[in-house]
Amino acid sequence: MLQPNDIIDLAIATARGALATPNGMLALASAGAAAAFSVAGTFVKTMIPLRWLAVGTNVGFLGYGLLFPSLPMLVLHGTLLPINVWRALEMVKLTRRVTAASKRGDVSGLWLKPYMKARRMKAGEVLFRKGDVADQLYFLAEGEIEFAEIGKTMPAGSMFGEIAFFAPDRRRTLTARCAGDCRVLTIDESTLLQLYYQNPEFGFELVRLVAGRLTADVQRLEQRLQATPNN
Repeated sequence: MLQPNDIIDLAIATARGALATPNGMLALASAGAAAAFSVAGTFVKTMIPLRWLAVGTNVGFLGYGLLFPSLPMLVLHGTLLPINVWRALEMVKLTRRVTAASKRGDVSGLWLKPYMKARRMKAGEVLFRKGDVADQLYFLAEGEIEFAEIGKTMPAGSMFGEIAFFAPDRRRTLTARCAGDCRVLTIDESTLLQLYYQNPEFGFELVRLVAGRLTADVQRLEQRLQATPNN
């Protein structure tokens, strides 16, 4: 069994052997850069720079695996590199959509569409009933939704169901039914939480969306009360 001193001696001998050749020196430099990226990642608080640091770590260890041949190192970081690049680019796209929506003052929720799943529904089908647990947000892409209790309809191009989603009791206050054939986009709580943790700006924009819809509801109520003649 190797003793601690034997391990240290082996590591020193390996480093000396690597430094004896140009490729070995490059391999150690690449591994050092990868280690620096990895350490820097422990001080980062947001996901986008963390992903790019992970990409740097993968590239560094790939260089080491190529120059100081190590098949396990190549396989591991060759697998992780495209995953980290893809995830970083997805988060950059999300940030751009959120920023653009914020600048436009967009409270329609259109910027959520790339992360939603589409469902085709027939006339008369019920999306949710009053009292159901609110576990999804909805965007009406085509058709018309009727809210049975108040006899109101909502046209295509609108998000709905977001207020109950964040309410303390998480319960629907109305029943939503398709007034005709509809195409509805949905996003569940798990996906929303993933997006939030990957990009905190997403969470702020979502709060702004809900606040904007509540403000619009209050304004409509005030206008309705003002239009009602005094008895």
